[in-house]
Amino acid sequence: MMYNVNGVELEADDQGYLLEAVFDDEAVRVIAAAENIELTDAHWEVINYLREQYREEGATPNFRAMLKGMAEIRPEVDSKYLYDLFPIGPAKQGPKVAGLPQPLGKGGY
Repeated sequence: MMYNVNGVELEADDQGYLLEAVFDDEAVRVIAAAENIELTDAHWEVINYLREQYREEGATPNFRAMLKGMAEIRPEVDSKYLYDLFPIGPAKQGPKVAGLPQPLGKGGY
């Protein structure tokens, strides 16, 4: 699978995750459109959090850690809030839309 971002082909696995992280906002827009997600400021807040975690840790957080980390940024964040943004699963769909590789944690998340 490939995503075309500004004329550049970005290689993705069969589930649509980029093979290598890309921190280009246009890539986020392209992947979000493929996932049928209309980006809002709330999406960008989560995307920026996931990107920061990836840069610092070399991986994205599992759902529990993501929920805790986002709640530190925005106290009203709860499971429903994150699932409203990324209905397939915040810890799976969030990194995909953020342009990050597939999370390799326990159970595939």
